[in-house]
Amino acid sequence: MMIVDKKEFRNGALLGVSFFVVLAIMFMPVFGGRNAFEASDRLFNSIAKGSTYYIPQVMKQNEEFKGRQIDVAIQLDSPELISRVSRLFFDAGASVSTEGTQLKVQGDLGRILELTLQHADTVFHNRGDELVQKYGFHQKEVLYDWYKSLKAVGKSLTRQENFKEAAWIDEVLKRAVEVSYNFFKIEPRSAASAAGILTFALVFYVIYTMWWGYSILFMFEGMGLQMKSGKKKEV
Repeated sequence: MMIVDKKEFRNGALLGVSFFVVLAIMFMPVFGGRNAFEASDRLFNSIAKGSTYYIPQVMKQNEEFKGRQIDVAIQLDSPELISRVSRLFFDAGASVSTEGTQLKVQGDLGRILELTLQHADTVFHNRGDELVQKYGFHQKEVLYDWYKSLKAVGKSLTRQENFKEAAWIDEVLKRAVEVSYNFFKIEPRSAASAAGILTFALVFYVIYTMWWGYSILFMFEGMGLQMKSGKKKEV
């Protein structure tokens, strides 16, 4: 390999070596017990969670559905699931009865969804142990049971042509239950509270990308490889 400019090549090699040294450090668990990629992933998940906290607004909108009575029969997967779901609906003031894997529910839709939202809010703020103590099963299982049963309730209401009620159940599931379940145990943060680290991450990403680019550029120039514009041929 011919080196025509040792200084340029040396600068490029130093940039390349330092690039991989930094990369190796980024893979080490030196960021609170996590590597840089895990830590950044958790940070962005935390900000994403903080930006999807719709439960207070949904709670206010749910007031419209208080007093709306539902009378549905839903099919569930197992006796164990029926047992858990029955307790949830009972706590929401509904009347429940079972027949095999079928659960019949009569009650106030607004009150049922109010309890659903309260449980979702508890898990969202990482206080799910309260639900474990109350029901005796995992907090995520509480949300899963609400999701599974309310999906079935929504389908039953659709068959009864109670479309507005069915649509509202879907809204509650998407904006509250799913968010709390998917961001389980992640601390919610606002983008404003993490402005400093977000700015640093963006600046570092730009610099680190250019770092490798200049390393290649200097080494190629040190080997005499340069890009030149071609001369225009006259016809």
